[in-house]
Amino acid sequence: MADVLFIEYPKCSTCKKAKAWLDAHGVAYADRHIVEDNPTSDELAAWHAKSGLPLRRFFNTSGMLYRERNVKALLDAGMSDADAYALLAENGMMVKRPLVVGDDFVLVGFKEAEWERALL
Repeated sequence: MADVLFIEYPKCSTCKKAKAWLDAHGVAYADRHIVEDNPTSDELAAWHAKSGLPLRRFFNTSGMLYRERNVKALLDAGMSDADAYALLAENGMMVKRPLVVGDDFVLVGFKEAEWERALL
């Protein structure tokens, strides 16, 4: 039984490092490919609410798609949360990864200290 949902892009070096960390610490997880099984806008809305983070943290700001679509300008112009969830749901490459979703927390990106607090 998986304790958490681990959402990754398998070719992403940070995701590989994060997965190795989970394995090394014996954390049980269900694996989900972020492009093949992209998060829905409803999932993103729920995870955003659970995370307590600014919505901007869910965007892969270093991705080509983020730059091509000029997402920073859209966010700066006051894009609604609903529009942001819809944009994120269009393509998994738009979403910051890895994501770890637990019963009462969501981790965005791989920061070892945050992961230790939440998962160990």
